Amino acid sequence: MPSMLDAVVVGAGPNGLTAAVELARRGFSVAVFEARATVGGGARTEELTLPGFRHDPCSAAHPLGITSPAFTAMPLERYGLQWLHAGLPMAHPFPDGTAAVLSRSVGETAASLGPRDAGAYRRLVAPFTGRWDTLLRDFMSLPLTALPRDPVTLARFGLVGLPPSTWLTRRFHDDRAKALFAGLVAHVIAPLDGFATGGVGLVFALAAHAAGWPVARGGSQSISDALTAYLKDLGGLVHTDYEVKRLDDLPPARAYVFDTSPAALARIAGLGRYYERYRYGASVFKVDYALDGPVPWTAAEARRAGTVQIGASSREIGAALRAASREGRAPETPFLITVQPSVADPSRAPEGKHVFWAYGHVPNGWDGDLTDAIERQIERFAPGFRDRVLARATAGPPQLAAHNANYVGGDIACGAADGLQLLLRPRVTLSPYTTPHPAVFLCSSATPPGPGVHGMSGHNAAKAVWRHLRRSA
Repeated sequence: MPSMLDAVVVGAGPNGLTAAVELARRGFSVAVFEARATVGGGARTEELTLPGFRHDPCSAAHPLGITSPAFTAMPLERYGLQWLHAGLPMAHPFPDGTAAVLSRSVGETAASLGPRDAGAYRRLVAPFTGRWDTLLRDFMSLPLTALPRDPVTLARFGLVGLPPSTWLTRRFHDDRAKALFAGLVAHVIAPLDGFATGGVGLVFALAAHAAGWPVARGGSQSISDALTAYLKDLGGLVHTDYEVKRLDDLPPARAYVFDTSPAALARIAGLGRYYERYRYGASVFKVDYALDGPVPWTAAEARRAGTVQIGASSREIGAALRAASREGRAPETPFLITVQPSVADPSRAPEGKHVFWAYGHVPNGWDGDLTDAIERQIERFAPGFRDRVLARATAGPPQLAAHNANYVGGDIACGAADGLQLLLRPRVTLSPYTTPHPAVFLCSSATPPGPGVHGMSGHNAAKAVWRHLRRSA
Protein backbone atom coordinates (compact mmCIF):
# COMPACT_ATOMS: atom_id res chain seq x y z
CA MET A 1 0.00 0.00 0.00
CA PRO A 2 1.41 3.44 -0.88
CA SER A 3 2.18 5.81 1.99
CA MET A 4 -0.60 8.13 0.83
CA LEU A 5 -3.64 6.70 -0.99
CA ASP A 6 -5.70 8.80 -3.34
CA ALA A 7 -8.96 7.49 -1.87
CA VAL A 8 -10.18 5.27 0.95
CA VAL A 9 -13.70 3.86 0.75
CA VAL A 10 -15.48 2.83 3.95
CA GLY A 11 -18.08 0.12 3.32
CA ALA A 12 -18.08 -2.56 0.61
CA GLY A 13 -21.69 -2.42 -0.48
CA PRO A 14 -22.54 -1.98 -4.17
CA ASN A 15 -22.19 1.81 -3.94
CA GLY A 16 -18.87 1.74 -2.14
CA LEU A 17 -17.46 -0.84 -4.53
CA THR A 18 -18.75 1.11 -7.55
CA ALA A 19 -17.17 4.33 -6.28
CA ALA A 20 -13.88 2.49 -5.77
CA VAL A 21 -13.99 0.99 -9.27
CA GLU A 22 -14.77 4.35 -10.88
CA LEU A 23 -11.77 5.93 -9.14
CA ALA A 24 -9.43 3.01 -9.87
CA ARG A 25 -10.42 3.08 -13.56
CA ARG A 26 -9.12 6.64 -13.70
CA GLY A 27 -5.77 5.70 -12.28
CA PHE A 28 -6.28 6.65 -8.64
CA SER A 29 -4.98 4.42 -5.84
CA VAL A 30 -7.93 3.07 -3.84
CA ALA A 31 -8.47 0.85 -0.81
CA VAL A 32 -11.82 -0.34 0.57
CA PHE A 33 -12.41 -1.15 4.24
CA GLU A 34 -15.39 -3.32 5.24
CA ALA A 35 -16.46 -4.12 8.81
CA ARG A 36 -17.94 -7.53 8.00
CA ALA A 37 -16.07 -10.66 6.97
CA THR A 38 -17.38 -10.50 3.41
CA VAL A 39 -18.18 -7.75 0.93
CA GLY A 40 -21.72 -7.06 -0.20
CA GLY A 41 -23.76 -4.70 1.97
CA GLY A 42 -27.30 -5.08 0.67
CA ALA A 43 -26.17 -7.52 -2.03
CA ARG A 44 -25.15 -10.69 -0.21
CA THR A 45 -26.02 -14.40 -0.41
CA GLU A 46 -25.92 -16.80 2.54
CA GLU A 47 -27.19 -20.22 3.59
CA LEU A 48 -29.65 -18.89 6.15
CA THR A 49 -31.83 -21.97 6.60
CA LEU A 50 -30.50 -25.36 5.41
CA PRO A 51 -27.36 -26.50 3.56
CA GLY A 52 -27.67 -25.97 -0.18
CA PHE A 53 -30.34 -23.27 0.07
CA ARG A 54 -28.77 -19.97 -1.01
CA HIS A 55 -30.74 -16.96 0.24
CA ASP A 56 -30.36 -13.23 -0.35
CA PRO A 57 -30.67 -11.64 3.11
CA CYS A 58 -31.44 -8.23 1.59
CA SER A 59 -32.05 -7.39 -2.07
CA ALA A 60 -32.83 -10.26 -4.47
CA ALA A 61 -34.50 -8.91 -7.64
CA HIS A 62 -32.74 -6.09 -9.47
CA PRO A 63 -34.96 -4.06 -11.82
CA LEU A 64 -32.52 -1.12 -11.78
CA GLY A 65 -29.33 -3.18 -11.68
CA ILE A 66 -29.47 -4.76 -15.12
CA THR A 67 -29.68 -1.40 -16.94
CA SER A 68 -27.69 0.68 -14.43
CA PRO A 69 -25.44 3.10 -16.34
CA ALA A 70 -22.72 2.34 -13.79
CA PHE A 71 -22.90 -1.45 -14.13
CA THR A 72 -23.36 -1.55 -17.90
CA ALA A 73 -20.16 0.48 -18.34
CA MET A 74 -18.17 -2.25 -16.55
CA PRO A 75 -17.21 -5.72 -17.85
CA LEU A 76 -18.89 -7.44 -14.91
CA GLU A 77 -19.92 -10.46 -16.95
CA ARG A 78 -16.21 -11.33 -17.23
CA TYR A 79 -16.20 -11.66 -13.46
CA GLY A 80 -19.17 -14.00 -13.23
CA LEU A 81 -22.23 -11.73 -13.17
CA GLN A 82 -25.09 -13.24 -15.14
CA TRP A 83 -28.66 -11.95 -15.08
CA LEU A 84 -31.44 -14.56 -15.10
CA HIS A 85 -35.11 -13.91 -15.82
CA ALA A 86 -38.28 -15.63 -14.68
CA GLY A 87 -41.17 -15.96 -17.12
CA LEU A 88 -42.67 -12.74 -15.76
CA PRO A 89 -40.89 -9.90 -13.93
CA MET A 90 -43.76 -9.48 -11.45
CA ALA A 91 -47.25 -10.74 -10.71
CA HIS A 92 -49.90 -9.27 -8.41
CA PRO A 93 -52.51 -11.93 -7.57
CA PHE A 94 -56.03 -11.21 -6.33
CA PRO A 95 -58.35 -13.24 -4.09
CA ASP A 96 -60.44 -14.41 -7.07
CA GLY A 97 -57.48 -16.37 -8.47
CA THR A 98 -56.59 -13.90 -11.22
CA ALA A 99 -53.55 -11.64 -11.35
CA ALA A 100 -52.31 -8.40 -12.84
CA VAL A 101 -48.77 -8.65 -14.17
CA LEU A 102 -45.75 -6.61 -15.14
CA SER A 103 -44.46 -8.24 -18.28
CA ARG A 104 -41.68 -7.34 -20.67
CA SER A 105 -44.61 -6.82 -23.05
CA VAL A 106 -46.65 -3.64 -22.60
CA GLY A 107 -49.57 -5.38 -24.31
CA GLU A 108 -49.57 -8.34 -21.93
CA THR A 109 -49.37 -6.00 -18.95
CA ALA A 110 -52.19 -3.81 -20.22
CA ALA A 111 -54.41 -6.81 -20.94
CA SER A 112 -53.97 -8.11 -17.39
CA LEU A 113 -55.43 -4.87 -16.01
CA GLY A 114 -58.78 -5.49 -17.68
CA PRO A 115 -60.52 -3.99 -20.72
CA ARG A 116 -61.46 -0.72 -19.03
CA ASP A 117 -57.87 0.14 -18.12
CA ALA A 118 -55.74 -1.46 -20.83
CA GLY A 119 -55.82 1.64 -23.01
CA ALA A 120 -55.09 3.97 -20.11
CA TYR A 121 -52.01 1.95 -19.24
CA ARG A 122 -50.75 1.97 -22.80
CA ARG A 123 -51.16 5.74 -22.97
CA LEU A 124 -49.35 6.16 -19.64
CA VAL A 125 -46.19 4.33 -20.67
CA ALA A 126 -46.17 5.15 -24.41
CA PRO A 127 -44.12 8.40 -24.13
CA PHE A 128 -41.32 6.54 -22.32
CA THR A 129 -41.06 3.11 -23.91
CA GLY A 130 -38.08 2.95 -26.22
CA ARG A 131 -36.47 5.82 -24.30
CA TRP A 132 -35.66 3.98 -21.09
CA ASP A 133 -31.85 4.05 -21.34
CA THR A 134 -31.72 7.81 -21.85
CA LEU A 135 -34.44 8.50 -19.28
CA LEU A 136 -32.72 6.33 -16.68
CA ARG A 137 -29.37 8.02 -17.27
CA ASP A 138 -30.94 11.46 -16.88
CA PHE A 139 -32.97 10.37 -13.86
CA MET A 140 -30.04 8.77 -12.02
CA SER A 141 -27.15 11.03 -13.02
CA LEU A 142 -25.26 13.47 -10.85
CA PRO A 143 -27.69 16.29 -9.98
CA LEU A 144 -27.21 19.73 -11.50
CA THR A 145 -23.87 19.01 -13.20
CA ALA A 146 -24.95 18.26 -16.76
CA LEU A 147 -27.80 19.02 -19.09
CA PRO A 148 -30.23 16.13 -19.58
CA ARG A 149 -29.78 14.11 -22.74
CA ASP A 150 -33.52 14.14 -23.44
CA PRO A 151 -34.99 17.13 -21.60
CA VAL A 152 -38.43 16.77 -23.22
CA THR A 153 -38.91 13.19 -22.07
CA LEU A 154 -37.49 13.97 -18.63
CA ALA A 155 -39.87 16.93 -18.25
CA ARG A 156 -42.79 14.80 -19.37
CA PHE A 157 -41.81 12.15 -16.83
CA GLY A 158 -41.68 14.83 -14.13
CA LEU A 159 -45.19 16.03 -14.94
CA VAL A 160 -46.51 12.49 -14.49
CA GLY A 161 -44.22 11.35 -11.70
CA LEU A 162 -43.85 14.26 -9.27
CA PRO A 163 -47.45 14.21 -8.00
CA PRO A 164 -48.57 11.47 -5.59
CA SER A 165 -49.28 8.03 -7.00
CA THR A 166 -52.93 8.48 -5.99
CA TRP A 167 -53.12 11.19 -8.66
CA LEU A 168 -51.55 8.97 -11.29
CA THR A 169 -53.97 6.12 -10.63
CA ARG A 170 -57.02 8.34 -11.09
CA ARG A 171 -56.73 7.54 -14.79
CA PHE A 172 -57.70 3.92 -14.00
CA HIS A 173 -61.27 2.72 -13.46
CA ASP A 174 -60.70 -0.58 -11.69
CA ASP A 175 -58.70 -1.48 -8.63
CA ARG A 176 -56.49 -4.04 -10.40
CA ALA A 177 -54.29 -1.31 -11.89
CA LYS A 178 -54.48 0.83 -8.74
CA ALA A 179 -53.38 -2.09 -6.55
CA LEU A 180 -50.51 -2.98 -8.86
CA PHE A 181 -49.19 0.61 -8.76
CA ALA A 182 -49.73 0.85 -5.00
CA GLY A 183 -47.54 -2.23 -4.63
CA LEU A 184 -44.83 -0.71 -6.80
CA VAL A 185 -44.72 2.41 -4.62
CA ALA A 186 -44.42 0.20 -1.54
CA HIS A 187 -41.03 -1.05 -2.74
CA VAL A 188 -39.54 2.18 -1.37
CA ILE A 189 -41.81 2.07 1.72
CA ALA A 190 -43.47 5.35 0.81
CA PRO A 191 -47.08 6.31 1.66
CA LEU A 192 -49.17 6.36 -1.51
CA ASP A 193 -50.07 10.04 -1.18
CA GLY A 194 -46.44 11.16 -0.90
CA PHE A 195 -44.56 13.53 -3.18
CA ALA A 196 -43.18 11.92 -6.38
CA THR A 197 -44.57 8.48 -5.59
CA GLY A 198 -46.18 8.40 -9.02
CA GLY A 199 -42.67 8.46 -10.44
CA VAL A 200 -41.60 5.57 -8.20
CA GLY A 201 -44.33 3.33 -9.57
CA LEU A 202 -43.69 4.39 -13.14
CA VAL A 203 -39.93 3.75 -12.88
CA PHE A 204 -40.50 0.16 -11.75
CA ALA A 205 -43.05 -0.42 -14.50
CA LEU A 206 -40.82 0.97 -17.23
CA ALA A 207 -37.87 -1.06 -15.93
CA ALA A 208 -39.90 -4.23 -16.36
CA HIS A 209 -40.75 -3.37 -19.96
CA ALA A 210 -37.18 -2.39 -20.79
CA ALA A 211 -35.19 -5.24 -19.28
CA GLY A 212 -37.23 -7.19 -16.73
CA TRP A 213 -36.67 -7.66 -13.00
CA PRO A 214 -33.87 -10.26 -13.02
CA VAL A 215 -31.96 -12.04 -10.30
CA ALA A 216 -28.21 -12.60 -10.34
CA ARG A 217 -27.16 -16.18 -11.03
CA GLY A 218 -26.00 -17.76 -7.78
CA GLY A 219 -27.37 -14.90 -5.68
CA SER A 220 -26.96 -11.16 -5.20
CA GLN A 221 -23.49 -11.81 -3.80
CA SER A 222 -22.47 -12.34 -7.44
CA ILE A 223 -22.89 -8.60 -8.05
CA SER A 224 -20.65 -7.66 -5.15
CA ASP A 225 -18.10 -10.35 -5.98
CA ALA A 226 -17.90 -9.20 -9.62
CA LEU A 227 -17.33 -5.59 -8.57
CA THR A 228 -14.67 -6.69 -6.09
CA ALA A 229 -12.84 -8.86 -8.63
CA TYR A 230 -12.86 -6.05 -11.18
CA LEU A 231 -11.59 -3.58 -8.57
CA LYS A 232 -8.70 -5.87 -7.65
CA ASP A 233 -7.75 -6.29 -11.31
CA LEU A 234 -7.61 -2.49 -11.51
CA GLY A 235 -5.16 -2.45 -8.60
CA GLY A 236 -7.61 -1.62 -5.82
CA LEU A 237 -7.29 -3.18 -2.38
CA VAL A 238 -10.13 -4.62 -0.27
CA HIS A 239 -9.85 -5.18 3.48
CA THR A 240 -12.61 -7.04 5.37
CA ASP A 241 -13.15 -7.51 9.12
CA TYR A 242 -11.99 -3.91 9.55
CA GLU A 243 -14.34 -1.79 11.62
CA VAL A 244 -13.83 1.96 11.36
CA LYS A 245 -14.78 4.05 14.38
CA ARG A 246 -12.92 7.27 13.55
CA LEU A 247 -10.93 8.70 10.66
CA ASP A 248 -7.69 7.97 12.50
CA ASP A 249 -8.43 4.23 12.09
CA LEU A 250 -7.84 4.64 8.34
CA PRO A 251 -4.57 5.06 6.43
CA PRO A 252 -3.64 8.51 5.11
CA ALA A 253 -5.56 9.45 1.97
CA ARG A 254 -6.46 12.50 -0.08
CA ALA A 255 -10.17 11.57 0.04
CA TYR A 256 -12.41 9.43 2.25
CA VAL A 257 -15.61 8.05 0.73
CA PHE A 258 -18.31 6.60 2.98
CA ASP A 259 -20.81 3.97 1.89
CA THR A 260 -22.52 4.36 5.26
CA SER A 261 -25.52 6.02 6.78
CA PRO A 262 -25.22 9.79 7.30
CA ALA A 263 -25.33 9.18 11.05
CA ALA A 264 -22.31 6.85 10.88
CA LEU A 265 -20.35 9.24 8.68
CA ALA A 266 -21.02 12.14 11.06
CA ARG A 267 -19.88 10.06 14.03
CA ILE A 268 -16.70 8.75 12.37
CA ALA A 269 -15.68 12.01 10.69
CA GLY A 270 -16.56 14.23 13.64
CA LEU A 271 -19.26 16.22 11.83
CA GLY A 272 -21.40 16.62 14.92
CA ARG A 273 -25.06 17.35 14.16
CA TYR A 274 -24.65 18.04 10.45
CA TYR A 275 -27.15 15.32 9.44
CA GLU A 276 -29.42 15.59 12.48
CA ARG A 277 -32.48 16.41 10.33
CA TYR A 278 -32.04 13.37 8.13
CA ARG A 279 -34.98 11.07 8.76
CA TYR A 280 -34.97 7.27 8.84
CA GLY A 281 -38.11 5.53 7.70
CA ALA A 282 -40.18 2.45 8.41
CA SER A 283 -38.62 -0.98 8.40
CA VAL A 284 -39.60 -4.48 7.31
CA PHE A 285 -39.98 -7.89 8.87
CA LYS A 286 -38.44 -10.46 6.53
CA VAL A 287 -38.73 -14.24 6.38
CA ASP A 288 -36.48 -16.43 4.24
CA TYR A 289 -37.87 -19.87 3.45
CA ALA A 290 -36.48 -23.21 2.34
CA LEU A 291 -39.35 -24.96 0.54
CA ASP A 292 -39.79 -28.57 -0.58
CA GLY A 293 -41.49 -27.37 -3.77
CA PRO A 294 -42.73 -24.23 -5.53
CA VAL A 295 -45.12 -21.83 -3.80
CA PRO A 296 -48.64 -23.16 -4.58
CA TRP A 297 -50.05 -19.90 -5.92
CA THR A 298 -53.68 -20.05 -7.00
CA ALA A 299 -52.97 -17.60 -9.85
CA ALA A 300 -51.00 -19.29 -12.63
CA GLU A 301 -49.18 -16.02 -13.42
CA ALA A 302 -47.65 -15.90 -9.94
CA ARG A 303 -46.11 -19.35 -10.41
CA ARG A 304 -43.87 -18.08 -13.21
CA ALA A 305 -43.05 -14.62 -11.80
CA GLY A 306 -39.76 -13.69 -10.15
CA THR A 307 -41.42 -11.16 -7.82
CA VAL A 308 -44.96 -11.44 -6.42
CA GLN A 309 -46.75 -8.55 -4.69
CA ILE A 310 -49.39 -9.61 -2.17
CA GLY A 311 -52.12 -7.12 -1.38
CA ALA A 312 -55.80 -7.70 -2.07
CA SER A 313 -56.60 -4.07 -2.95
CA SER A 314 -55.07 -0.61 -3.17
CA ARG A 315 -56.95 0.29 0.02
CA GLU A 316 -55.45 -2.66 1.90
CA ILE A 317 -51.95 -1.78 0.66
CA GLY A 318 -52.36 1.89 1.57
CA ALA A 319 -53.57 0.98 5.06
CA ALA A 320 -50.55 -1.28 5.64
CA LEU A 321 -48.13 1.45 4.54
CA ARG A 322 -49.82 4.09 6.73
CA ALA A 323 -49.71 1.80 9.75
CA ALA A 324 -45.98 1.20 9.47
CA SER A 325 -44.90 4.65 8.24
CA ARG A 326 -47.21 7.07 10.03
CA GLU A 327 -49.12 5.32 12.81
CA GLY A 328 -46.18 3.51 14.43
CA ARG A 329 -47.73 0.05 14.44
CA ALA A 330 -47.45 -3.20 12.55
CA PRO A 331 -50.37 -3.71 10.15
CA GLU A 332 -52.81 -6.51 10.96
CA THR A 333 -52.91 -7.42 7.27
CA PRO A 334 -49.44 -6.64 5.92
CA PHE A 335 -48.72 -5.88 2.28
CA LEU A 336 -46.00 -8.30 1.18
CA ILE A 337 -43.24 -8.13 -1.35
CA THR A 338 -42.04 -11.64 -2.12
CA VAL A 339 -39.29 -12.96 -4.37
CA GLN A 340 -38.86 -16.54 -5.59
CA PRO A 341 -35.32 -16.58 -7.04
CA SER A 342 -35.22 -20.30 -7.76
CA VAL A 343 -37.99 -19.90 -10.36
CA ALA A 344 -35.32 -18.27 -12.54
CA ASP A 345 -32.22 -19.82 -10.96
CA PRO A 346 -32.61 -23.47 -9.89
CA SER A 347 -29.01 -23.46 -8.60
CA ARG A 348 -30.21 -21.62 -5.49
CA ALA A 349 -31.66 -24.81 -3.94
CA PRO A 350 -31.25 -28.61 -4.11
CA GLU A 351 -33.02 -30.26 -7.05
CA GLY A 352 -36.79 -29.93 -6.79
CA LYS A 353 -36.55 -27.54 -3.83
CA HIS A 354 -36.93 -23.74 -3.74
CA VAL A 355 -35.87 -20.61 -1.87
CA PHE A 356 -38.41 -17.89 -1.26
CA TRP A 357 -38.52 -14.69 0.78
CA ALA A 358 -41.25 -12.34 1.93
CA TYR A 359 -41.36 -9.14 3.90
CA GLY A 360 -44.03 -6.89 5.33
CA HIS A 361 -43.63 -3.33 6.54
CA VAL A 362 -43.29 -2.47 10.24
CA PRO A 363 -42.29 0.67 12.17
CA ASN A 364 -38.66 1.65 12.53
CA GLY A 365 -37.07 -0.28 15.39
CA TRP A 366 -40.12 -2.55 15.90
CA ASP A 367 -39.19 -5.65 17.89
CA GLY A 368 -42.25 -7.88 17.40
CA ASP A 369 -42.79 -11.02 15.31
CA LEU A 370 -44.76 -10.73 12.06
CA THR A 371 -44.24 -14.33 10.92
CA ASP A 372 -47.78 -15.54 11.53
CA ALA A 373 -49.36 -12.50 9.85
CA ILE A 374 -47.06 -12.92 6.85
CA GLU A 375 -47.90 -16.58 6.45
CA ARG A 376 -51.63 -16.02 6.86
CA GLN A 377 -51.41 -13.42 4.07
CA ILE A 378 -49.47 -15.80 1.79
CA GLU A 379 -52.00 -18.58 2.45
CA ARG A 380 -54.80 -16.33 1.13
CA PHE A 381 -53.18 -16.50 -2.31
CA ALA A 382 -51.27 -19.79 -2.02
CA PRO A 383 -53.30 -22.28 0.06
CA GLY A 384 -51.08 -24.99 1.49
CA PHE A 385 -47.98 -22.80 1.56
CA ARG A 386 -47.11 -23.70 5.16
CA ASP A 387 -47.02 -27.38 4.21
CA ARG A 388 -44.13 -26.64 1.83
CA VAL A 389 -41.92 -25.00 4.48
CA LEU A 390 -38.82 -26.98 5.42
CA ALA A 391 -37.16 -24.18 7.40
CA ARG A 392 -37.43 -20.44 7.88
CA ALA A 393 -35.12 -17.64 9.03
CA THR A 394 -36.70 -14.44 10.34
CA ALA A 395 -35.27 -10.95 10.62
CA GLY A 396 -37.02 -7.92 12.09
CA PRO A 397 -35.63 -4.38 12.40
CA PRO A 398 -33.10 -5.19 15.16
CA GLN A 399 -31.68 -8.14 13.22
CA LEU A 400 -31.56 -6.19 9.94
CA ALA A 401 -29.73 -3.31 11.64
CA ALA A 402 -27.24 -5.75 13.18
CA HIS A 403 -26.67 -7.40 9.79
CA ASN A 404 -26.13 -4.10 7.95
CA ALA A 405 -25.21 -0.97 9.88
CA ASN A 406 -26.67 1.21 7.09
CA TYR A 407 -30.14 -0.07 7.99
CA VAL A 408 -30.69 2.28 10.91
CA GLY A 409 -33.65 0.97 12.90
CA GLY A 410 -34.10 -1.61 10.15
CA ASP A 411 -34.70 1.00 7.44
CA ILE A 412 -33.54 -0.89 4.33
CA ALA A 413 -33.74 2.32 2.23
CA CYS A 414 -31.06 4.02 4.38
CA GLY A 415 -33.41 6.93 4.98
CA ALA A 416 -37.11 7.69 4.64
CA ALA A 417 -38.13 7.84 0.98
CA ASP A 418 -40.97 10.28 1.38
CA GLY A 419 -41.52 14.00 0.99
CA LEU A 420 -38.66 16.03 -0.43
CA GLN A 421 -36.22 13.54 1.09
CA LEU A 422 -37.22 11.08 -1.65
CA LEU A 423 -35.31 13.29 -4.11
CA LEU A 424 -33.20 15.64 -1.98
CA ARG A 425 -31.03 13.29 0.07
CA PRO A 426 -29.37 13.61 2.56
CA ARG A 427 -29.85 17.39 2.82
CA VAL A 428 -31.23 20.18 0.68
CA THR A 429 -27.97 21.08 -1.03
CA LEU A 430 -26.47 21.48 -4.48
CA SER A 431 -23.77 18.93 -3.62
CA PRO A 432 -25.29 15.90 -1.87
CA TYR A 433 -22.06 13.84 -1.92
CA THR A 434 -19.77 16.41 -0.25
CA THR A 435 -19.60 17.25 3.45
CA PRO A 436 -18.22 20.11 5.58
CA HIS A 437 -14.92 18.21 5.67
CA PRO A 438 -13.29 18.95 2.28
CA ALA A 439 -11.82 15.43 1.98
CA VAL A 440 -14.85 13.45 3.16
CA PHE A 441 -17.64 12.28 0.85
CA LEU A 442 -20.86 10.24 1.15
CA CYS A 443 -21.76 7.64 -1.50
CA SER A 444 -24.42 5.42 0.09
CA SER A 445 -28.08 5.13 -0.92
CA ALA A 446 -28.71 8.05 1.42
CA THR A 447 -27.61 10.12 -1.61
CA PRO A 448 -29.27 10.45 -5.05
CA PRO A 449 -30.65 8.50 -6.78
CA GLY A 450 -31.41 6.57 -3.60
CA PRO A 451 -32.17 2.94 -2.68
CA GLY A 452 -31.54 -0.06 -4.88
CA VAL A 453 -28.66 -2.21 -6.07
CA HIS A 454 -27.56 -0.10 -9.03
CA GLY A 455 -24.32 1.52 -7.91
CA MET A 456 -25.35 4.94 -9.16
CA SER A 457 -24.93 6.72 -5.83
CA GLY A 458 -21.34 5.45 -5.79
CA HIS A 459 -20.88 6.37 -9.45
CA ASN A 460 -22.13 9.91 -8.88
CA ALA A 461 -20.11 10.38 -5.72
CA ALA A 462 -16.95 9.22 -7.51
CA LYS A 463 -17.34 12.11 -9.94
CA ALA A 464 -17.31 14.57 -7.05
CA VAL A 465 -14.29 12.79 -5.56
CA TRP A 466 -12.16 12.83 -8.69
CA ARG A 467 -12.88 16.52 -9.22
CA HIS A 468 -11.57 17.08 -5.70
CA LEU A 469 -8.52 14.93 -6.41
CA ARG A 470 -7.72 16.80 -9.61
CA ARG A 471 -8.02 20.17 -7.84
CA SER A 472 -5.78 19.06 -4.99
CA ALA A 473 -3.14 17.41 -7.19
